[in-house]
Amino acid sequence: MELKNDLLLRAANGEKVERTPVWLMRQAGRILPEYREVRSKMGGFIELVKSPEFACEVTIQPVDILGVDAAIIFSDILVIPEAMGLPYQMVESKGPWFENTVKNVHDIENLRVADPKEDLNYVLEAIRLTKKELNGRVPLLGFAGAPWTIFSYMIEGHGSKTFSKAKKFFYTQPQAAHQLLEKITLSTINYLKAQILAGADLVQIFDSWAGILSPDQYREFSLPYISKICDAITEVPVTVFAKGAYFVREDLGKLNCRTIGLDWNMDVRESRNLIGAEKTLQGNLDPCILYADYKTIEKETKKMLASFGPSKHIANLGHGVYPDIDPDKVKCFINTVKEYRF
Repeated sequence: MELKNDLLLRAANGEKVERTPVWLMRQAGRILPEYREVRSKMGGFIELVKSPEFACEVTIQPVDILGVDAAIIFSDILVIPEAMGLPYQMVESKGPWFENTVKNVHDIENLRVADPKEDLNYVLEAIRLTKKELNGRVPLLGFAGAPWTIFSYMIEGHGSKTFSKAKKFFYTQPQAAHQLLEKITLSTINYLKAQILAGADLVQIFDSWAGILSPDQYREFSLPYISKICDAITEVPVTVFAKGAYFVREDLGKLNCRTIGLDWNMDVRESRNLIGAEKTLQGNLDPCILYADYKTIEKETKKMLASFGPSKHIANLGHGVYPDIDPDKVKCFINTVKEYRF
């Protein structure tokens, strides 16, 4: 199906665009009352993720309400550990929690490589439904967590400020760590390829906890696995968003992907020099700017757009939009991007 709005795809591929395309990480979520209404019908977050019709509905809401240039399938990065045999819960106001965690080689051997058709068909069905409902209005993004980020939850069992258990695993059981990362990587490749087959036009790899690792650790335990995924996904453009990985931007530029996401701590000009001229960059407004008044949001958004320039840029925040931000402030950001001309 031909896309009516293909700005995002063209920008990702480095082609000329009439204006900068824009979408937001976590755009389908708690900022929208319409999302909260759908969520109230479900038993919880995971139930919503596993209900293709409702997941489809909340995926499309930001396209209708906010006017973004892309939809991103409503799901969670932690569906992968669950598909590998490690189920999780989403505890209200606390985040994800795993009753069982990986402690040793034996635990890793008991995990399976995910089969998306068997273990993650609810996501694939949500993508198929969403693709049909969008009817070519905007592209649909699929996504997965980067192996290190998934690994960190499988070892820790929940979020952490330090991820010291996961990092300890690198130092005390490095061979087992690589074994688990390899299994996660194979599962992720299978999953992303299945998403693309179901209708995803682009895919993004989220390395949410990249900034926790040292440069050496990142080069050993994260980059090679992200690289393996990028090499395997040849069907659609790939975006890599490694939050806090300012120390390996040059390495990120060498990945076989089209777009590199920047967080708000990464200087745009410096990032462009380190990453290189070939890649499209995505980002990177500080989400907290959306708490400011409308005039400030407009000014900061225009300043961000000017710093990236007219090509090879996808406008976004430097991380996901925060749940207590006023949707009208989000619309102000989006509309400022859409109206801006170089």
